[in-house]
Amino acid sequence: MGRSNKQTRQAPVGARRQWAADRALRPSMRSPGRPEPSRAVQRDFWRRIASGATTADAAEAVGVSWPVGSRWFRHAGGMPPISLDEPTGRYLSFTEREEIALLRAQDVGVREIARRIGRDPGTISRELRRNAATRSGTQVYRAGVAQWKAQQAAKRPKTAKLVDNDRLREYVQERLSGAVRRPDGTAVAGPDTPAWKGLNKPHRQDRRWATAWSPEQISHRLKVDFPEDESMRISHEAIYQSLYIEGRGALTRELVTCLRTGRALRVPRSRSQNKPQGHVTADVVISERPAEAEDRAVPGHWEGDLIIGTGRSAIGTLVERSSRSTILVHLPRLEGWGERPPVKNGPSLGGYGAVAMNAALTTSMTTLPEQLRKTLTWDRGKELSGHARFALKTGTRVFFADPHSPWQRPTNENTNGLLRQYFPKGTDLSRWSAEDLEAVALAINNRPRKVLGWRTPAEVFAEQLRSLQ
Repeated sequence: MGRSNKQTRQAPVGARRQWAADRALRPSMRSPGRPEPSRAVQRDFWRRIASGATTADAAEAVGVSWPVGSRWFRHAGGMPPISLDEPTGRYLSFTEREEIALLRAQDVGVREIARRIGRDPGTISRELRRNAATRSGTQVYRAGVAQWKAQQAAKRPKTAKLVDNDRLREYVQERLSGAVRRPDGTAVAGPDTPAWKGLNKPHRQDRRWATAWSPEQISHRLKVDFPEDESMRISHEAIYQSLYIEGRGALTRELVTCLRTGRALRVPRSRSQNKPQGHVTADVVISERPAEAEDRAVPGHWEGDLIIGTGRSAIGTLVERSSRSTILVHLPRLEGWGERPPVKNGPSLGGYGAVAMNAALTTSMTTLPEQLRKTLTWDRGKELSGHARFALKTGTRVFFADPHSPWQRPTNENTNGLLRQYFPKGTDLSRWSAEDLEAVALAINNRPRKVLGWRTPAEVFAEQLRSLQ
């Protein structure tokens, strides 16, 4: 096949009619260099991404380098560019092509190859003619090149609807990035923002003002504005694909800044639900908590959490499940707070970083008798990521509730609601000293409770202490 052969070659005189179906009569395909991984590998990669795996982990699992996986994810805008459904048995798989290549190298005949892999001889014959490597000037069948040629021939590129329909594209762009206007129709420029560099929305900085309809709003509004015009229809998913996937040519990538999330790449749903909870291992989940902590009959089992105020101020709360006795943990801001800008991955100066939280909790819990500090159930906040050291110092086993399950710490959640009477949301909690918190805890502990037969938590806790003595 000539290097400058741009047009279809003519079949030789007397050639078999199978020539008409062969790729030999099609324009020459560019040399792929090293062929890209098979569709099976790519499908496996995107399935792992959809399950919540990181790009690096998914790439490693399917056997490609992490830069390749990152490039796949970036060029596809975080969206699978191929169907994740397995192809039907009608098509040869990469495994079958490898078997064909091995048998062909052993000079096994076409019919014998077909018999061994369970295919029709005509299928094998066409495969050997169509997808053989011709770079050396002769036809040599290689599984990798054959798979690449088959994938290239199987592509059915389709022009995006927003490319062909100018009226529809202008409607979508206007609802996404149109100017904000006053009641008299004059446009409002909004804040000056830097040029988009392909990154997510800026953190705590001005964003561009735009009409900013969501793709779903645009899709459904088309039916209201153009009830009789079927050409003015597009799904919200098609709009997202035009925004995120490179090469669509319909909408510019810069328009992602007009979306509410402002993401430069789409985040798979399963990945977005993954939170940084590496400190929670299988042995400290709430299902491993001793059964005696459930019925509240045995004292010494606590629930804990933070109540948050403005300026990253917080107060720790500890509630004993049996007596409902409350301890408030003082978390003062550390030296240097407000004097220098925060450092990424640096120490937390707000007062409830892992180190400060550990020290404050240890001080509070060690004031109790050992028999009354058996377990502590916390939510999944990172402030207690040093729970192993806390357990070693206090002898209190720490367990973490399931994600988004506040009902697994009901006593603590109820007590936090009572404490909001003294520490409302939106106020600075760093104003209060340890003595102030002790006074509020005393007031809470001396309120009679219906669940305790109208006794106070302080009275029930005192009985528990006497029983230990």
